[in-house]
Amino acid sequence: MQAPVGHIAFGPFCLNIEAPRLLRDGVELELRPQALYALTTLVQNSGRCVAYEDMISAAWHGICVSRHTVAVTVGEVKKALREYGAWISYHPRFGYRLDVPKTEDLIRNGWHYWHRHTREGFEKALCSFQAAARDQGGDFRAYAGICRCYLMLGTFSMRPPRDMYPAFLDAHKKASQLVGLTADLRADRAQGLHIFERKVAEAESELLHAKRENPRAFGVDTRLAMLYAASRRFDDALEVIQEGYAADSLWPILPSAETLIRCWKGDFDGALASGRKILDLHPYFSLGRAYFAHALELSGQFEEAAAQYRLACVMSPDLFKLRADEAGCLARSHREAEAITILRELWQLRLSDYVDAYAVASLLCALGRHDEALDELEQAEVENSTSLFILDVDHRMNELRGSPRFLALRNRVFRNAGATPAPGLRTLLTVPNRPKDSNPRHRAAS
Repeated sequence: MQAPVGHIAFGPFCLNIEAPRLLRDGVELELRPQALYALTTLVQNSGRCVAYEDMISAAWHGICVSRHTVAVTVGEVKKALREYGAWISYHPRFGYRLDVPKTEDLIRNGWHYWHRHTREGFEKALCSFQAAARDQGGDFRAYAGICRCYLMLGTFSMRPPRDMYPAFLDAHKKASQLVGLTADLRADRAQGLHIFERKVAEAESELLHAKRENPRAFGVDTRLAMLYAASRRFDDALEVIQEGYAADSLWPILPSAETLIRCWKGDFDGALASGRKILDLHPYFSLGRAYFAHALELSGQFEEAAAQYRLACVMSPDLFKLRADEAGCLARSHREAEAITILRELWQLRLSDYVDAYAVASLLCALGRHDEALDELEQAEVENSTSLFILDVDHRMNELRGSPRFLALRNRVFRNAGATPAPGLRTLLTVPNRPKDSNPRHRAAS
């Protein structure tokens, strides 16, 4: 995206050289006018050293100040740029210099692909960030992008979590070594602790730390809300979601997360309302459409739910868990034969690609094949499926909760959670307002 006339874009920043004012990701940063003049001078001479005399002439309009004053002012600028402050360097006898890495186009392309929120998008983004890392190994943004790609590919069961998480940790370590543990990187690590390691208490502590450090850290509100909801702290989760809306009402993950949270809480009317918001604002966001379909299904609107699942699958044909969710909906609406056809397709896909065992378990549970569903859940544990973090709040697993096998698995999954309460053997989630016989215990034969 090109900066407007009178503006200069660099990294996540946009400098209005006429006002002057500095924005980062659309949010204005507090910086006194003299520091903004100094930054403007450096940006306009990007890649070249600005000598003391030239800095005085351009930034101080010829008013003579000490070298110490210049150094303090440039220091303010570096502090305001936070992790990007290292782009400004001092060279004795030559002056100050701003160097924007040559990998800028690769980084921009990477985030463009990333925001598609599809497996193809994340993988194209990963290629761009990896190319940036090869071209300029000192650009922390490349490794930050790499680690977030691996995080998303694992989180949404697009690739095997056991492969994605070590790759995420390696890239995260490299980014942190280059720039320190920023609020964004801390929030990414917290998501890993929650989704992959299920260390709930530790993840919450890290997310709160990141939120205090930078309330607009990437996805911090959504991540914190999902953590609270998965621990049945629904009111806390929805409060955090509202804080997220106040910061960025158009971020597509927010209404998607709200839809899931309200589903887990049993507030299906609220879930449908936030689901419709997804379709209105982000009609091509396949995950959000699938969450709306889930709300429709729990409300007993099976025909419309199946249609929405189908559209989500068309948008993201390589996200196989959506196909399993569609089949589960078909099974719960007495369309067992169609569900079994999809189940067979998923088993065939497993021969060449990753299919989340948790999603298959959910489908088998819908078909009433509970022993097989438990087998798949145990396989999900072996795979370290990232879907396991919702085990305590997922209505689709209700019929398994009375099984000693389920309880034993649940306790293993959350053994490192910290202060998260463990449910009793026969704890079931309340599912109000369901149509009669909307979740029959089908015994379909394969």
